[in-house]
Amino acid sequence: MTRLSRDDVVKAMDRADDVTIAQIIGTGATAEELAEAQAWLANDEPMINDLRPLAQGRVRELVEILSELEEDDEEVGPAEPGSASAVD
Repeated sequence: MTRLSRDDVVKAMDRADDVTIAQIIGTGATAEELAEAQAWLANDEPMINDLRPLAQGRVRELVEILSELEEDDEEVGPAEPGSASAVD
């Protein structure tokens, strides 16, 4: 298992900024751990129903980073069509 590269993170995350990408890489996580963290955020109920333990270690760090990113997206809200941020 190899550690995440910038390209790995960009492929997995469509709206991560450079700081978030650096935080994710800084955890030393693998692509598999990033995928697991994304699965926990997408819907934790099936993971719990499969009797998986709650996220721990690097996966937990990734869940925290990704959840902060989601909170920031919710605060900003979707871009209005035709606005400068919608064109990015």
